[in-house]
Amino acid sequence: MIEYYNEDCMEGMKRYGDNYFDLIITSPPYNLGKQHHTGGKRFTPYNSYNDNLIETEYQNWQTEVLKECYRVLKDDGAMFYNHKNRIKDGVQISPYEWILKTPFIVKQEIVWFNGSQNFDKCRFYPMTERIYWLQKGVKSHFQNNINKHDICEWQAVGTDKEHKRAFPVKLVKDLLACFPQQGIVLDPFMGSGTTGIACYDMGFDAVGFELDKDYYEASKKRLEEFMAQGRLFE
Repeated sequence: MIEYYNEDCMEGMKRYGDNYFDLIITSPPYNLGKQHHTGGKRFTPYNSYNDNLIETEYQNWQTEVLKECYRVLKDDGAMFYNHKNRIKDGVQISPYEWILKTPFIVKQEIVWFNGSQNFDKCRFYPMTERIYWLQKGVKSHFQNNINKHDICEWQAVGTDKEHKRAFPVKLVKDLLACFPQQGIVLDPFMGSGTTGIACYDMGFDAVGFELDKDYYEASKKRLEEFMAQGRLFE
């Protein structure tokens, strides 16, 4: 069962009790500013999210989101939080600046080499993002069934004119494959619905929230088309 909701994740998570979800896999807006560039093209951020917050406001928001994720995650559950090191005013900002303000422990940091097309010659070209494996404690059901190391290459993808850059279904499916005990997955920032697609294909139940109505509608359509395609081969 895949459930999508067009609402703010902080409001949506209030409906769920403590220790409810087995896994959380998500990638929030990065607070990149009113416009950012990739490979010479300029992109505008989410419509419903203010992706140009004062940095302290953004970090406080992400801290509160992570704390709520901590509450709804099972004691032996795991969260995979995709983010990146950003450069603002010539200074690198690390997600650790707010992750370490939450109750989570950092189980591991995975480096995702995605070949980002930022070629500013004022620095070494940033070609990676991070996936932070967060938990309440050290106990985990994780098994490295895919035999990957902590530097992974997944090709970033997008949906035509809807979501400019997103993590791929393969990334989520690889994470799910490391948890043979299927359960309920949460994605607080659903975006184009990648987590839901992967969960459906891997037999996991999933709940997703998306504030932006256009992305919400696009993700529902994407899942419906994926499910319909699958039924053709049943």
